Amino acid sequence: MPPEANRYQSTTKIMEIKILGPGCPNCKTLEKMTREAVSLSGVDANITKEEDIMKIVGYGVMKTPGLVINGKVVLSGRLPSSKEIIELINNNK
Repeated sequence: MPPEANRYQSTTKIMEIKILGPGCPNCKTLEKMTREAVSLSGVDANITKEEDIMKIVGYGVMKTPGLVINGKVVLSGRLPSSKEIIELINNNK
């Protein structure tokens, strides 16, 4: 591909979102709500779930569920509203 073709490729960065939790009902709910919020906000994101307690503690999260966006813990210990999740996504692009 010629170098000038790169000029037209999308420069949109894909967000990395992690749901932290051992599989409890609130953790599963946060995962579902986050997937819906990503869909509604129209961002490109890889959403993964981290269930390994040692890795969760490595983020400094002592209460689950936790939400990590682009490597930054943005929420832990409670379920946010759908509106708050969308705000967190938009504020951490």
